[in-house]
Amino acid sequence: MTSAQPVGPTRWEALFDDLEAQARAQSAAEADALVSELTRAEHATMTLADRFRAVVGGVVTLELLDGAPLRGVVVEAADEWLLLRGVRPEPLSQHLVPLAAVAAAHGLARQAASATSRRDALGLGPVLRSLQRDRARVVVRTLRGAYGGRVARVGRDHLDIDLLDGRGTRLVPFTALLVVSESP
Repeated sequence: MTSAQPVGPTRWEALFDDLEAQARAQSAAEADALVSELTRAEHATMTLADRFRAVVGGVVTLELLDGAPLRGVVVEAADEWLLLRGVRPEPLSQHLVPLAAVAAAHGLARQAASATSRRDALGLGPVLRSLQRDRARVVVRTLRGAYGGRVARVGRDHLDIDLLDGRGTRLVPFTALLVVSESP
């Protein structure tokens, strides 16, 4: 008498294969959940400045708080501001934009790049003082209008601009700044 050999997997082997498949599926689901959670945690630490740092050299379009668009190449991004080099049709060549004046931005990547130098931590004051020292002609734009002139003084939270039209000096708090642009 010959004994019958099982043709396919035994009931026990099928049960173990099924349990292994369930364990693999659960491990994959847990790994996916962990990756998603780590991604959310990483995004939670990302700053607007980090997003702009990731596209230095790229073209972005900003919507400022007054609703006006500003298009340019990101030259530099610091914790409080970014510097754009205008591209056509922008009439002015360099634009210092406080990040607080940005209502929206187009052209940013999903990635971020963290600060790499102490210069990234420079506030608006030191940058504006360099414009003051150079006696650069600028156009200062706020929600109330634009003022052409030279930066006369820079305080901790404001600047004075000597108006080119001979109408004196205008004090502008940093919180009111939308953009400081090189004058043509």
